[in-house]
Amino acid sequence: MQNVTVVRAVDLRWQASPSPSVWRKRLFHEGPPESGTVTSLVRFDPGSTFPRHGHPDGEEVLVLEGVYSDEGGSFPAGTYLLRPEGFEHAPFSVAGCLLLVRLRQYAGPDREHVVIDTQAASRVTLAPGVRRQLLYDSARYADSKWLIELERGAALSRSDLPEGAEIFVVQGSLEDTESEYPCHTWLRLASGNAPPLRAITECVLYVSTAAQRRSSRAA
Repeated sequence: MQNVTVVRAVDLRWQASPSPSVWRKRLFHEGPPESGTVTSLVRFDPGSTFPRHGHPDGEEVLVLEGVYSDEGGSFPAGTYLLRPEGFEHAPFSVAGCLLLVRLRQYAGPDREHVVIDTQAASRVTLAPGVRRQLLYDSARYADSKWLIELERGAALSRSDLPEGAEIFVVQGSLEDTESEYPCHTWLRLASGNAPPLRAITECVLYVSTAAQRRSSRAA
């Protein structure tokens, strides 16, 4: 596919984090080692704890497996969290968990604190075999977050993502005319024409977009 960056988590080794029982695979990283913009697959071993820390530009978490906990509660698989700029916590996991984590990508102290049970949230049908669930959208900021479900054989057209997007394959696998994208693949798509993404199996995709209609932040 043209104008696409692809990182397959299966090709990466688990790397140590500042906690000896928490591991990560960095799918995207820009900036200082422990304070840059980053998107990671993160694994908490059973009984893991992580030192209390802050999030200067916010944190986004999608719980993929297990139960993730902090002072705000315990969040099972399927929970989506967006914590605004300045949030602090000391996360842990009693039984272990697997997370998609995005850090320092949500500047703005007036963002809402979002917690969604994606298993129960409503979905909108975009096309045959394609459903979309809103995770985050605000008139004050350019980014929107979605989960998109594809039935086997259904396709996500690039016309549905005219400004490009970041995509993480939560479940299932995808393909286009050039390659396959298995579970836990991260893709960054540039704007422009390209072949559609087609579901090899039933798929769930995390999608982050920045719509042109909100490219300027409201005062």
